Amino acid sequence: MALLRKINRGLLILLILVAFALLYKKTKLQTLAKHSALKKDGGKTGVEDEKETDTDIPVVICASEERIGAAMATINSVYSNSRYRVFFYIVTLRDAIKKIREYIEKTKLRKIKYKILEFNPMVLKGKVNPDSSRPELLHPLNFVRFYLPLLVTENHKRVVYLDDDVIVQGDIQELYNIKLKVGHAAAFASDCDLPPTHEMVRSVGMQTTYMGFLDYRKEEVRELGINPSDCSFNPGVFVADLGEWKKQKITKKLEKWMAKNVRENLYSSAMAGGVATPPMLIVFYDKYTTIDPLWHVRHLGWSPDTRYPRSFLKDARLLHWNGRFKPWDYPCVHLDFWEKWFIPDPTGKFTLVRP
Repeated sequence: MALLRKINRGLLILLILVAFALLYKKTKLQTLAKHSALKKDGGKTGVEDEKETDTDIPVVICASEERIGAAMATINSVYSNSRYRVFFYIVTLRDAIKKIREYIEKTKLRKIKYKILEFNPMVLKGKVNPDSSRPELLHPLNFVRFYLPLLVTENHKRVVYLDDDVIVQGDIQELYNIKLKVGHAAAFASDCDLPPTHEMVRSVGMQTTYMGFLDYRKEEVRELGINPSDCSFNPGVFVADLGEWKKQKITKKLEKWMAKNVRENLYSSAMAGGVATPPMLIVFYDKYTTIDPLWHVRHLGWSPDTRYPRSFLKDARLLHWNGRFKPWDYPCVHLDFWEKWFIPDPTGKFTLVRP
């Protein structure tokens, strides 16, 4: 009997230890989920029984509920012009997951390889000020680009990031294969590298230097040692080396500057507006490879009146309607270059605004 009591006591202690271990594990998982850039159950491959591989070209693009049709046009342009296999990581918030899947599965895009990922806005808590002259720039998905290594789930060495107001006219493999300089974690297009755009930039007063993005009245900005007249770059299109990104702890550095801005307002009231671009400009200052200017012809959404020569746009590998005047709205310029790739929403919820 004494032996039996000892055995029972031992089993009871073991059960208690197991219970505590399970509770600890559950608490730890909940903590990780709360602070992770991704939420569970947001992903699904688009092609039956196929998954992404390290030989695919990974492309990350965000698709908000109100701009799903824009993201689908971008995806269609990449898919249609690529000879190599592309895998799309489509990042969104929970309210749009079902709609995105329906948009894809009921159109020609059902042939693409993709995974839908749910972004967790909680990672931005305490890092973004609520005030902005353009509230749309505070959308959580604008900060997805900060967390690329956490989003790409296969063992890819690099990834292409595209904004949803982009049309790709070239083969994305050409951009993906750019040779990054040693120690560089990303490649961007410099805002001063395309002579045909200079006249347009001057005519509408666009910002192409650091002065337009950072508040140089603040001592901490001046201590960065960045010349205010140095050329800025646009982070709406870039190639990232994920290994270097992790090695250099780029995400943590970006989050540090986001938190600093919340406390000290270093750039949110700057002329260029927005709070997603300045941290990238700071962290990657003088530490990025430049891409071919024709792989990021931008400013198409800056003015509803100023146009580029059509011959120039036809030669461009990538067009970007950054600015207020988007090609799914009206007014906007060069609509035909965008509409060529637009796929109507099978549910009829996303519609174009036209005169």
